[in-house]
Amino acid sequence: MQNRRNFLATIGTIAAGAVVSNPLKAAVLSEGEKLKLVLVGTGIRGNSFWGKRLVDEYSDILEFVALVDINPGRVKYAADYIGVGKDCKTYTDFDEMIGEQSPDLIIVTTPDATHHQFIIKSLENGVDVLTEKPLTTDEDKCQEILDAERRYKRKVIVGFNYRWSPYNTKIKELLMNNAIGKLVSVDFSWMLNTSHGASYFRRWHGQREWSGTLLIHKATHHFDLLNWWIDSDPDEVYAKGDLEFYGNRRDKSGVNCRSCDEKDSCPFFWDITKSTTEYNLYAKHEHYDGYIRDNCLFRPEINIYDKMNVNVKYANNVYLNYMLTTYSPWEGWRVAFNGTEGRIEAFLDVPYLEDVQISQEDMHRAEMDQSGNQEQIMKPIILHKLWGEQEIINVGYSRGGHGGGDERLHDHIFRTPDAEDEYQHLAGTRDGAMSILVGTAARNSIESGMPVKVGSLTTLQPRSKRLT
Repeated sequence: MQNRRNFLATIGTIAAGAVVSNPLKAAVLSEGEKLKLVLVGTGIRGNSFWGKRLVDEYSDILEFVALVDINPGRVKYAADYIGVGKDCKTYTDFDEMIGEQSPDLIIVTTPDATHHQFIIKSLENGVDVLTEKPLTTDEDKCQEILDAERRYKRKVIVGFNYRWSPYNTKIKELLMNNAIGKLVSVDFSWMLNTSHGASYFRRWHGQREWSGTLLIHKATHHFDLLNWWIDSDPDEVYAKGDLEFYGNRRDKSGVNCRSCDEKDSCPFFWDITKSTTEYNLYAKHEHYDGYIRDNCLFRPEINIYDKMNVNVKYANNVYLNYMLTTYSPWEGWRVAFNGTEGRIEAFLDVPYLEDVQISQEDMHRAEMDQSGNQEQIMKPIILHKLWGEQEIINVGYSRGGHGGGDERLHDHIFRTPDAEDEYQHLAGTRDGAMSILVGTAARNSIESGMPVKVGSLTTLQPRSKRLT
């Protein structure tokens, strides 16, 4: 019988293409023990997706033994919100927790620039890690994680949920089956609206020392999808980026929406007191650590880009053009794949291409909904063949839970880790590294004005065929 401490090591083996028995199932049925989890970072993402949802759906096979956050008020609130048992302890110090607990898995959902600290400490203490994206925020921290995983022989899994959406999986299937012949180039545009897009600039994400810019925090999702779809590693990156819309007002230093004298005229005014969850989670506990959730979008401390264009040459000679806009009138995305035998076009929530039955303000809230009660609708993927008729392929799609990806990711990790997965959805350290290295290379390129070779950033060298 396999020990439950081998859980994520086995998951890592599965991600590499092997099929092994399910150690979690063996642990639960044979030992009568549940997988012991620790959550580090009790912000809204940790509390909802990696906290409450796991308790609601998997409490028969796992339990939280500790929650950790530097903010004592927030971590106490999280314990009630998530619904952990009375035996789950709360800590403000990670080292104290690891000295008292013996978890099987540590889930890291702290601000991006601190991920490496808790990943490495967990590995040092012989504990596998599941980290929220991005893996980290720069090449040096990335190398530290790679070295630690190799040194301590534990595993890191990155929670890339977008791969698991049935819509995105169908694109992967078409490309795997050479539906358009040999892939040649890709054009990918992601639009964030003035509700969701603006929210990044209110928070710590608006400062590169915490987020690494949105080329890391947000685009890591997109670059991972692209690496997975293209099935190759990025080789060379050239990028442009600027800050033109948000930030840049010195008179807004230290101002938040609650204290602003322009709240009656500013179209971006957000009243956090009317958001029960965010007010109770953040505003009520900001006196402990000084973290303000409703910062001004135009404060001078903002030092990330709000428009970004990235060109990538992959090791298999596929060319990518990527654009991220953070203040679009509508939120959605479009991608086109050009091949030697045709073209694939896919898109979600483009208002002039489909009937979008949801307001722009409610769109992100619906995507984050974990209830599972959202209606499934059909979304098209267009397959064009050279000298042939176009084919419309309709795919079942549910907006909630990141297009249905959240539930599938959780089920595979916690319920069926031994299930075969021909699409290789699960992402390990190399996947996490390659996604952030595109963003890191893009940021370095913007600052230097020169193209950047991905292989110059860490010991990882790009491969023509993505390593799985």
